[in-house]
Amino acid sequence: MLDKKKKQRIINKFKIHENDTGSTQVQIAILTEEIKELAEHLKRHKHDHSSRRGLLKKVGERRRFLKYLQKEDESSFMELSQKLKLKIAKKMIEDEQEKLKIEQELLAKQELVIEIDDDTEDKKESK
Repeated sequence: MLDKKKKQRIINKFKIHENDTGSTQVQIAILTEEIKELAEHLKRHKHDHSSRRGLLKKVGERRRFLKYLQKEDESSFMELSQKLKLKIAKKMIEDEQEKLKIEQELLAKQELVIEIDDDTEDKKESK
């Protein structure tokens, strides 16, 4: 658990406007720091399964926030992931690029099929 001073420093560093305490960026930054602390705790206390469960919940929550931020504001997502040095952000970007590539290939195939159909219809009409 983060102490108040540390949490306030994180909020001040990542806030978007003057009274911001709960924006997506701030929440991701706080969760990242909590995850780091829990990971250190679990290195010392390997059999603390309740803390491990809490860690997994926080990681899942951060992933959902990151997905939302990526969808809503790509530039702030990139900036935040670079500031926090997140590995998961790199993976999410690669997954998104792979998905776009597959969609483009499908569209290209679909256009090719439409062109072939048009050509066969033209040949039938000319006969």
